[in-house]
Amino acid sequence: VQLQASGGGLVQPGGSLRLSCAASESIFSFYLMGWYRQAPGKQRDKVATMTSGGSTNYAASVKDRFTISRDNAKNTVYLQMNSLKPEDTAVYYCFARKLALDTWGQGTLVTVSS
Repeated sequence: VQLQASGGGLVQPGGSLRLSCAASESIFSFYLMGWYRQAPGKQRDKVATMTSGGSTNYAASVKDRFTISRDNAKNTVYLQMNSLKPEDTAVYYCFARKLALDTWGQGTLVTVSS
């Protein structure tokens, strides 16, 4: 499978962005999909995940601001990001897990700055 992340860009504090992660095959077979992010000089951290059954999990720092969703018909996972803060600046990576294998997208840069 290949994952194509898109939707990043420059946004002012308090603004919104929606990231998309399009898979090259049906996402029905993936038990877990989601987003991680990596800020400059820091480790890659989980942002949000969603199971095939629809259960979600969020990092404490983004809860109530970010929403993960999936469109099975479009084989796409989304991350709606609201009330963005400068500390949300990072490269955002989507991933998909099938059995014990994780596949990663190429990352999309989100910069929150005035």
